[in-house]
Amino acid sequence: MDNPIKGLSTQIATTILTGFDRHFTIFSDITQGARERFESADWEAERKASRERILYYDIRVRDSIGDLQKLFDLEPFDSQLWFDVKREYVLLISNHLQPELAETFYNSVFCALFHRDYFGNDYIFVRSAVSTEHIDSTKPSYHVYYPAKRGFRLSIKQVLLDSGFSLPFENIDRDVRNIIHALIKYTFTRPRRAHLNFQFQVISSVFYRNKAAYIVGRAINSNKDIPFAIPLLHSGEGSIYADAIIIGTQGLNRLFEFSYVYFMVDHPVPSSIVTFLRRLMPTRSKESFYSAIGFHKQGKTVFYRDFLHHLKHSEDELIFAPGIKGMVMAVFTLPSYPYVFKVIRDRFPPPKRTTRQEVLETYRLVKMHDRVGRMSDILEYSHVALPKARFSEDLLEELYETCAKSVSEEGDQIVFKHIYIERRMTPLNLAVLQADDQYLRRLMKGYGEAIKELAAANIFPGDLLMKNFGVTGQGQGRVVFYDYDEICYLTECNFRQIPEPLYPEDEFASEPWYSIGANDIFPEQFVTFLFADNRVRQAFLKYHSDLLEADFWIQKQKNIEAGIYEDVFPYPKKLRFAR
Repeated sequence: MDNPIKGLSTQIATTILTGFDRHFTIFSDITQGARERFESADWEAERKASRERILYYDIRVRDSIGDLQKLFDLEPFDSQLWFDVKREYVLLISNHLQPELAETFYNSVFCALFHRDYFGNDYIFVRSAVSTEHIDSTKPSYHVYYPAKRGFRLSIKQVLLDSGFSLPFENIDRDVRNIIHALIKYTFTRPRRAHLNFQFQVISSVFYRNKAAYIVGRAINSNKDIPFAIPLLHSGEGSIYADAIIIGTQGLNRLFEFSYVYFMVDHPVPSSIVTFLRRLMPTRSKESFYSAIGFHKQGKTVFYRDFLHHLKHSEDELIFAPGIKGMVMAVFTLPSYPYVFKVIRDRFPPPKRTTRQEVLETYRLVKMHDRVGRMSDILEYSHVALPKARFSEDLLEELYETCAKSVSEEGDQIVFKHIYIERRMTPLNLAVLQADDQYLRRLMKGYGEAIKELAAANIFPGDLLMKNFGVTGQGQGRVVFYDYDEICYLTECNFRQIPEPLYPEDEFASEPWYSIGANDIFPEQFVTFLFADNRVRQAFLKYHSDLLEADFWIQKQKNIEAGIYEDVFPYPKKLRFAR
């Protein structure tokens, strides 16, 4: 006699997998459209597609939950049934091209249906059950080119042509020459000296982001392994061109930094792309690459697994994060782990006038918006349990006192109703205190550039204090904004110049002699509020005195309203080729 529970478990597992397959198909359709959007230079459509692709995951999860509730009676929780559902699901995805993504989708559905008491490996994929090693598909993960056989010029030309654009190159021979000269300059090796086994390995899918398309790969010559990326830009006149070649791990680390919007990369086996990228940047986590190519939910899954593993094999305490305590967020960290954890406080003291809902919305805005390399990506979690024994006493006391709406205690666990996790950076105000003159100038140059690039992307940080910016590690030393509770669109601000006083004594009055609206901002006051230290002030003014002029900001607003999208390059301008 057939087992009715087994039949039911198979039906439930099949329904969830059908929901995932529907999601991946829609995700892929949006991603595949990146080529057409790039060729038609439709940058507004690309921004819209990027936002929609992020939103669609939760929509598909809700759709699957609706299908399950319509087809099956899921209450009360049946432990044997869901044990069998997971087992059947493992069988269904054992030959799937995206098994790890399907596992995460299953987790999302299950965790939305049931209480966290059931979030164990018997019912969800706390640990992955299906390997992603050597998954075969009709599309290879990368192509190989052999310069020793066909020559450098022809090999590089073929790499460019195999990107598969319908648009012609503006001057492909010029681009090939530029790339060869850059490679020679980097390696100090003439092309004719290439080892017989010299090869280019190039990912078979083009990476799209903002107004650029990137060919990503590595050159292997004997014992040398050199990662590279070739950014292609639209000429605006029906052709494309190679703008630069980014060579070396450091350059690629910046290209794939967590402060940029996600790439569009179309491939049926995302794990193969992640595996290749990890060869290029071995110090980077798997989580960062899944997120970088648009699978931010998978990035969250990988991160959480890694964090649980780290907790198990470490002993240090969770403590307050370095820097000035925030009024809106309680921020803590595990010193041995390079992330910070942020919990919204129950109340915000003056002068903060925001609400909890507004904070949630600003963090959502950052997730959807073009971060132009200047805003840290966010991992957002619900119902996260951490061992109480790992919290320092003073941290736990403050969490109970100021974050009671988000924090509860269940047995030996501290449970966070809602929590954000970001990469840990050195607060800019602390970095400045320790900087010599040369490094200070570099920091202030980067600080102003971050503000300007955010403005170009229609973002005003609200609070420009240095404590709200951080300096990234991994040899990048880039200034990135990470405190989002007062962020807004630049076009919502009213930038004004302070009017001349009517009478000389007006300047000495306790109240301003001019009216101030809710959205009024007076840039000439920035220097007074931001820089008490004259040394820091002078370093900033050396590069960015224009930020103190209302006209600078008003012009940025006009550009945005006119649909002008400024170029923000994720590589130094000195790398750009002459045209």
